[in-house]
Amino acid sequence: MSAAKPALSKGTRRGQAAAAGGGRATKTGDRPEKRGGVAPRKGAAASGKSAVASRKSAPGKAAAAPGKAAAPRKAAAVPRKAAAASGKAAAGAKKGSGSGLSKGRNAFEQSSHDPTEDRDELAAELADEALAAAEDAAAGAPAPPPSAGIVALVGRPNTGKSTLFNRLVGKRVAIVHDEPGVTRDRHYGDVTSRGRRFTLVDTGGFDPESDDPMRQGIKRQIDLAIAEADVIVCVLDAVTPVTPSEHAELGLLRRAGKPVIYVANKADSPRAEAEAAELYRLGMDRLIPISALHGRGISDLEMAIEAALPKEPAAPEESAEGALRIAIVGRPNAGKSSLVNRVAGEERMLVDAQPGTTRDPIDTLAERDGKRFLLIDTAGIRRKSKVTKEDSAVEAVSVMHAIRAMERAEVVLLLCDAAEGVAEQDAKILGLAVDRGCGIVIGLNKIDLLDRKALAKAEQDARDKLAFVPWAPIVHVSARSGRGVAKLLETVGQVADAYRKRVPTGELNRFFEQILLTHPPPTHGGRAPRLFFVTQAETSPPLFVVVASDPEKLHFSYRRYVSNQLRQAFGLEGVPVRVKYKERRRRG
Repeated sequence: MSAAKPALSKGTRRGQAAAAGGGRATKTGDRPEKRGGVAPRKGAAASGKSAVASRKSAPGKAAAAPGKAAAPRKAAAVPRKAAAASGKAAAGAKKGSGSGLSKGRNAFEQSSHDPTEDRDELAAELADEALAAAEDAAAGAPAPPPSAGIVALVGRPNTGKSTLFNRLVGKRVAIVHDEPGVTRDRHYGDVTSRGRRFTLVDTGGFDPESDDPMRQGIKRQIDLAIAEADVIVCVLDAVTPVTPSEHAELGLLRRAGKPVIYVANKADSPRAEAEAAELYRLGMDRLIPISALHGRGISDLEMAIEAALPKEPAAPEESAEGALRIAIVGRPNAGKSSLVNRVAGEERMLVDAQPGTTRDPIDTLAERDGKRFLLIDTAGIRRKSKVTKEDSAVEAVSVMHAIRAMERAEVVLLLCDAAEGVAEQDAKILGLAVDRGCGIVIGLNKIDLLDRKALAKAEQDARDKLAFVPWAPIVHVSARSGRGVAKLLETVGQVADAYRKRVPTGELNRFFEQILLTHPPPTHGGRAPRLFFVTQAETSPPLFVVVASDPEKLHFSYRRYVSNQLRQAFGLEGVPVRVKYKERRRRG
C-alpha cells in the first residue's frame, strides 16, 4: 500500500482524476487503473455504459464515433473465439482415447477459456472495494499522541472502580457487577482525555484484613499497580461509612510517595454528595465527588488527572502492534494464568488453586527468543448447564468475554489438564475456535504429574476426543516447571506463519494439476465436474477459490480431500483451510 496521503474530499479526488484524464471523471478516478495486475471492474463498466448511451443518443454513423472505445474489447473477443474453436477441435480429436487420468488433465489443460481473465475478475470482486476503503481510511489518519503516564485505580471492594474504568476508557471492557471482588487481575486500557493520552489500570478490591489467599494475591497485584503508576486515583464510596480498611489503604498510598487523587464515587445526587463530606475524616486535602455510573463529576476528575500527570511525556511504551495474538482458552483450573506468568517471567496473573480465579480477559505482552507475543488470558469456560444452574451473572459475562477474545486472536491455544484428561467441554471450546477461523494448538498441561506411560495415554485420549481436528498439533507442557514451554511457543509461531501464508497462484495450479491427474473429481449424473484453476483469495485464515463447472455437484468427500491436500502440500498444519468453489461465469 502506498504511503499515507493527505485526506481529500471525494469531489476533489474526482476533479484531479478528470484533470489527469483529459476532463473525464469516473467513480474510480481516484484509484490506480490496476492494483497488482487486477483491473477495476467499475471503471470498465462505467465506460461501457457511456458507450451504450452515446450509441443510443445519436443515429447512424454519428453514434459509431463515441462507441469506438469498445472496439478493443471486440478485437479481444476474436482470439477467444478462435481459442474456443481450437479447444473444441482438440477435444474432438482426443474424444474417447483417454483414460480417467487424462480426463482429469483435460479438465485442467484443455479448457477453452483464459484463466487469467477469470482470476483477475475474481480478485477484483474479492479485494478491490476493500483495498479502496482501506486506502481512503488510511489517508491522513492522525498519529496517536504519546502516552503521558500510567494512572492506577485503587480502592476497597465494590466502590465502582471497574465502572469508572469503563467510563474513562469509553467502552465496556471490565466486568461490572454488584458482587464484591469481581475484578482480580490488573486490567489495562488507553484513555485520551483533554488532548493527552494515558494508560489506565483497574485493580481488585483492597482488603488487608482478609486471610483468604485469593485476597492476598489481589493485594500483591495492587502493590504492583501502585509501583508502576505515575498517578493514583483512590476510589471511595460516598454513601458508606468509613471502615478500617480505608484507613489502612490511605496509609499505604501515603507511603507510596506518588500523587493521589481522592474521589467519592456513587455521589449520584446532591444529598449523596453532602454525605460524602464525612470522608474528609480520612485526612485528604481535596475530595472530588463523582458518579461513574451517570458521568457526574468526570470532567473534574479528568482535569485533576491532567494536572497530576508528568509534564514530560513518558517513554514510549511497548506497542502490541505486530505481536502474535494468542488466546489461551480452556476449562477452569487448566493452568492458563500459570502459563502466562511463566512466559511473561513475572506474576502478571493471579494464580490460585480455586477454579475460576480469572474473570476478565487480560492482555499480556511478552517477548521470547526475539519474538513478541500478546497473550490473552481468559476465564475458564464451564458447561452452559452448570453456569445456568448456578445463575452466576459474573461467570456468564466472563465466558462471553472469553469467546470474544478468540475473535481477535490469530492462534487459539486450548490448554487441557493432562492429569484430569480431555473432556467433552474441551471439544466444544475447540469447536468455537474453529468456527471463528483461528489457528489451533492443543497444549496438554501438568505433564510433571504423569509418567511416560500415562502421558502417552493422555495424548491418545486427546486425539480420540478431538478427532474432528486431526490437523491440530498437540504439545506437552508444564506451566509450573517450565518444561515444554519453548516447544509450545515454537509450535504456536509455526501455526501463525501458516495462518498468514500466501501461496503463489502458479504453485497452486501446478499442485492442482497433479491432484487432477491422480484423483480427478468423481462423476455425478454421468458427468464429472471440471475444475479449471485455483487461486488464494485471502490469508488469516487462508481462503482458496476454485473455479469449476457445476461446483454444486462436487461431493463433500472430494472437497475435504482437496482441503487436506492443500494443507499437506503447503505446510498449513494447525490452520483451518477454507476452499470456496465458484462457478465459471458464462460469456456471451
